[in-house]
Amino acid sequence: MGRIQEAFERAEREQRAALIIYLCAGDPDLATTARLVCAAADAGADIIELGMPFSDPTADGAAIQKASERALAGGTTMRGALDVVATVRKTHDVPVLLFGYYNPVLSYGEVKLANDAADAGADGFLVVDLPPEEAGTLRDAAVARGLDIVPLIAPTSHEARVQLAAQTATSFIYYVSMTGVTGAVGLDLDAASKRAAELSARVGRPLALGFGVSTADDVRGVAKHVPGVVVGSAVVRAIASAATPDDAVTAVSALVSSLAAGTSRS
Repeated sequence: MGRIQEAFERAEREQRAALIIYLCAGDPDLATTARLVCAAADAGADIIELGMPFSDPTADGAAIQKASERALAGGTTMRGALDVVATVRKTHDVPVLLFGYYNPVLSYGEVKLANDAADAGADGFLVVDLPPEEAGTLRDAAVARGLDIVPLIAPTSHEARVQLAAQTATSFIYYVSMTGVTGAVGLDLDAASKRAAELSARVGRPLALGFGVSTADDVRGVAKHVPGVVVGSAVVRAIASAATPDDAVTAVSALVSSLAAGTSRS
């Protein structure tokens, strides 16, 4: 059993949802990203989505787009993101899911990336624009090295896509709460959570709901229904607002701690 599956099972035993936090590698810099991953884990994050910066992050809203821009402007590469994982792995066992887009994966090479990610201590891939119908070769390379593949489904996903995602997933499925980009506000998270819970029970895989979750109250509402909850833009905004890297670490620690307090179902 991999670290990601263990994290979901631990959260279930503790009668809470697993808290998944997004951080962008290289924002504000690679050394600080490693500190941010550790701080988020210490504050209660169960899984870290580590963004692989990309110049055209079409599924992301302004906050995460700007984080990618800052990271790329600072010279962050795929190798740099993997080095962050290796640094974290010296002290922490928190699962790290590499999150991004297929172009950098293709450019790096699927097999080489799977091998290098496994050697660094990563736990899997979530590639936003790689549908399960096209994920076979990356999935094969990842599974061969003990890494997970996390597919996405959305409210518009038809039944055949949902079933294929369930077959492709090796740990959990990411449920996009709405048709749009990350960082949206004013969503009906209660309705989205109930839909995700129904799908999770039906396909026999944990689902984690992301997009539009930013506060402890949001987390509390989602956690009542769904095995996992993802917060990204709010964390990135906290980093962007910090005056120094030390301030960013302090701000993320405080934010994740407050979010973690909302994951309980009791």
